[in-house]
Amino acid sequence: MKCTLDHIVFNVVNEAQMIVFYTEILQLAGERLEEYRAEAVPFPSVRLNADTIIDLFPPKMWRPSATETAGRSNLNHLCLTLEKGEWTALMARLAAAGVAIEEGPVPRWGAHGTGTSIYFRDPDGNRVEARHYADAAASETSPLGS
Repeated sequence: MKCTLDHIVFNVVNEAQMIVFYTEILQLAGERLEEYRAEAVPFPSVRLNADTIIDLFPPKMWRPSATETAGRSNLNHLCLTLEKGEWTALMARLAAAGVAIEEGPVPRWGAHGTGTSIYFRDPDGNRVEARHYADAAASETSPLGS
């Protein structure tokens, strides 16, 4: 299977500090910073390279509710980008292996705009997002973001 890393998502305690660290110290380009500050999007991102971004999820996106007992895990999920045919074949392999798709297909924003994503877990419980950009409406956005 040929794929690329589209983005990773960090659950951050203080997004302002993380933005400064990644944009000023590491000198990565900020993505959607003004929109985030204006509360038009739910999280900011920084660009690692032309194909990959790092999303910075603020506490409101990962903090457990009163009924949840899970603590904070730093890595929220990783996202792989595939060609649409590979993505479709992956869905079939997941089904054949009995791996549940937890969410999707849903439109999500990423390193190349909005794509179509599914979410599932690996054997250790890590959340994986697989997406393709073909046929995704560029204007669609999701309140959950990535």
